[in-house]
Amino acid sequence: MQNSTVKEGKTLAIVSYFTFVGLIIAIIMNLEKRNPFTSFHIRQMLGLIIMLLVSNMVEKYINSFLGTAFWTITFVAWLFGLYHAIKEQYKPIPVLGEKFQEWFKNIN
Repeated sequence: MQNSTVKEGKTLAIVSYFTFVGLIIAIIMNLEKRNPFTSFHIRQMLGLIIMLLVSNMVEKYINSFLGTAFWTITFVAWLFGLYHAIKEQYKPIPVLGEKFQEWFKNIN
């Protein structure tokens, strides 16, 4: 059962990683089915978008180099999440992934 749930949710999980628009599409299309695999990756991407916003704020208001470093970390984390969605794995991004699952647990 677990494996069929992952296979069913794989496409929307991948779509969620393609910009903010892809995230919104995945959220809307997952409202009915509430696939746990898709929901997991939606929460990861929502956290990544917040990380991106923070990196942009840091770059603009604090330090350009530090903001670029945060952006690079966010990009690598995005690649990590996308890779594991493609590989059909529940693997949170390092450091903050578990927190994203906790913070956004109401997003199904």
